[in-house]
Amino acid sequence: MDRMIYIAMTGASQAMNRQATVSNNLANAATPGFRAELAAFRALPVVGEGAATRAYVAQQTVGSDFSPGVLQQTNRDLDVAVEGAGWIAVQANGGEAYTRDGSFEIDANGLLRTRSGLPVIGDAGPITLPPGSRISIARDGTVSASLASNPSQTNDVGRIKLVNPDERTLERGSDGLFRPRDGSTAQADASVKVSNGSLERSNVNVVESLVDMIGYQRHYEMQLKLLQTAEQNASRSAQILTLS
Repeated sequence: MDRMIYIAMTGASQAMNRQATVSNNLANAATPGFRAELAAFRALPVVGEGAATRAYVAQQTVGSDFSPGVLQQTNRDLDVAVEGAGWIAVQANGGEAYTRDGSFEIDANGLLRTRSGLPVIGDAGPITLPPGSRISIARDGTVSASLASNPSQTNDVGRIKLVNPDERTLERGSDGLFRPRDGSTAQADASVKVSNGSLERSNVNVVESLVDMIGYQRHYEMQLKLLQTAEQNASRSAQILTLS
């Protein structure tokens, strides 16, 4: 009896966790460059004396879906999308992290940042732009600035660090950014190119995620029915023992 209760209890708990994963993906369906999180269930034995026949359900995060999202034209000078494989380097928590979100803005100090406020890393650190200048970004990540008074004269002020580490070595942080598991820093890759005036949409499949959400809800309800069945069986067994 206790085996049914334990398996159903852990199954219901992990079904709720999996729903949270799908909900997070759905919440970021409109986030540029977002990579859907993948997770799976697995059965594990309970370790301990007298527990050799017991098992429980655990959720295992298996990684992220690195398939590319659709490119969407924005015609905005500070929007870029990575073409194919590659990442944009940003400064986060005192270190370097990588994102596919190329929606940039310039703060009051002339620092090039992402929409979430992270400085964009260039060849020599964060990229700083002269005030009142018009910005253009080339396919290789070179950032050029021209003054409004003389738009024909442009000056290169930096080059966005574009990297292409092995995706199998990357892990997602709690901030949604990716970093190498070994704590290393990826080297700039000249083969990575960006498309100016466009953004990469999230690769979350909304319809598929909604179907998964319904499926995990039914899975959760099934586990609760098992718990109710175990309670009913226990109650009937007690009645039989009482009559005996």
